[in-house]
Amino acid sequence: MSSLVAITLLGFLLGMRHATDADHVIALSTIVSRQSSIGGAALIGAFWGIGHTLTIMLVGTAIIVFNVVIPPRVGLGMELAVGFMLVLLGVLSLTGITRRITERLTPAAAGGHSRPYAHGECVHDHVHGHEPGRHGSSGSATLLARVAAHFGTVRVRLGCCQVLRPLLVGTVHGLAGSAAAALLVLATIRNAGWAVAYLLVFGLGTIAGMMLITTAISVPYAYALGRFTRTTGSLVSVCGLFSVGFGLFIVYQISFAGGIFTSSPHWTPR
Repeated sequence: MSSLVAITLLGFLLGMRHATDADHVIALSTIVSRQSSIGGAALIGAFWGIGHTLTIMLVGTAIIVFNVVIPPRVGLGMELAVGFMLVLLGVLSLTGITRRITERLTPAAAGGHSRPYAHGECVHDHVHGHEPGRHGSSGSATLLARVAAHFGTVRVRLGCCQVLRPLLVGTVHGLAGSAAAALLVLATIRNAGWAVAYLLVFGLGTIAGMMLITTAISVPYAYALGRFTRTTGSLVSVCGLFSVGFGLFIVYQISFAGGIFTSSPHWTPR
């Protein structure tokens, strides 16, 4: 029993450490850089972790249970996707395209402003306008709003793109790291059932770690936003540039060191 507890704790802690990988932190920093709420940033980290964990579980289980072997070119391709994704995130952040899309999709973009109201355990966003016939409310209670309320901030409103973006980013990162996680488990745990359970605990640790990281990253942004406009813009630009630069570095590494486009690609899961 003590060894089982130790393995479970180790898996959780390794999952939290995995969340601190450079590509993970840079990607989430770019997304969180425009988030003014600490609670919203924690939710973004949670959605990233959920996407990452789902992929790790699916691919890792296939490797552990069915002895699936990932060809080097496919493995390099999954890591190459991470590089391209970081470049895309950086470009979107630098150009402000994501912010403009979010503003278009929010009720405020239609000429009104949104106010959150709590009714029991449900939180609604009501849209108000000041034009004739505009006053009214479209209260669609969402699970996301309920979760946000538990973080002590009913003002957190994450649109569909704000939810899907960290979820998709986490999924891509999970694809790139699933083989290494599964092989690491197979080297220490021979029982397939326990190995899969370990992956789940590892994923939960990753979710917790990324929530802590995004919360910490969001603090300077939340403080600067609305107080130091120029500083906020500079932080966003720095994160975007880091994302583009690190993404190009990964693309270079996979293309030349990994030899993905050659006849004999070299891939070491990591």
